[in-house]
Amino acid sequence: MNEYEIKQLRLHRQHITNKSDKHTVCHDLNGLQSQFTVNVYYGLKIRCNEEITPQNFGDSLVKNWTIRGTVHAFNEDDLPLFKHNADLYHNGNFKGYGIFSETAYMFAKTKEYYAKEVEEYQKSGFAWSLTPERQKYFSQFIIQKVSEGICTREELKQACLDNGMTLPERDSMFDQWGGGMRELCERGFLCYKVCEKKEFMIPPDFTPINGSDAETEIARRYFGNFAPAAINDFAYYYGCTLTRAKELMSKLPLENFNVGGKDYFYMGKLPQNVPDIPKCVLLAGFDQLMLGYKKEESIFLPHKNLRGIFNLAGIVMPPVLLNGTVVGRWRKKNKKVLFELFEKISDKEKKIIENTTLELYNEINKIEWKDL
Repeated sequence: MNEYEIKQLRLHRQHITNKSDKHTVCHDLNGLQSQFTVNVYYGLKIRCNEEITPQNFGDSLVKNWTIRGTVHAFNEDDLPLFKHNADLYHNGNFKGYGIFSETAYMFAKTKEYYAKEVEEYQKSGFAWSLTPERQKYFSQFIIQKVSEGICTREELKQACLDNGMTLPERDSMFDQWGGGMRELCERGFLCYKVCEKKEFMIPPDFTPINGSDAETEIARRYFGNFAPAAINDFAYYYGCTLTRAKELMSKLPLENFNVGGKDYFYMGKLPQNVPDIPKCVLLAGFDQLMLGYKKEESIFLPHKNLRGIFNLAGIVMPPVLLNGTVVGRWRKKNKKVLFELFEKISDKEKKIIENTTLELYNEINKIEWKDL
């Protein structure tokens, strides 16, 4: 086994060279990160063997906070897995100080990522403005409005204001960090729809999976579909300490091999005769191929180009993968695509990227290039 073969396996197991249907992709990859919903469309477009369009890509998917405390789009029937905290499910006992002082703190005990998020929130000096009684009242009001079909964020804001909510209370309930709306999602009362509008829905009732079983299943999917991967990779992906990562890994029947002094772990029989690395892949922003492994040790992203993809504002830009290596990033707006290159590439390689783009997005009528 060598690094090139590890790349082949990861691309195959992540359904980039082994395409599948949308629901299998979302299942195997524990959903797709979706701070920007268009990235779900891009991520499915390169992985699916069925037609993925801007109109259908979100059908039968939901969006909620899951791994690493970030928003993911995933299959509706995986709600019991990703919303596995039975103590929170449909819990209407609001404390009146918001998601980052209550729910996230509970997760912070085991999730390193949440602890950092809580710290940043507290530094912002944001004041929570809803008493427990007011938070409960407006939470019930919002749930009722969504059930009546008033679903967009702006519509719900206005409905709350019309019903006596003050402006500071509105800013708490609809805070950009999540606020009271995030708390309703964490507790299983609401989910986001997977669409460009910030629109909510009432999820079906479900019974949360036992927390330990849920974490083991998430880890099982990782080592069955992201791996071969190192311990550092899994800890980075899951947002936990190395100690916690090892605990979860100890529950799985993992195999391993060593390449270059590093142990790589995986589950299940590794496929044989996997397809070669594609000449070009246009990855999505926040793509699982970038987020599934420790970014400083990525075998796809040269370290010198790290900040070109993972910027300091926390955005993960959409990479251009050429022969298995990130050489730049891309941005699509309407019928135009701009490629920003980290490396000098040949005209022939540019043509390969252009052809890949037009195969994926046949509406494109303008392609531009820029050297960074």
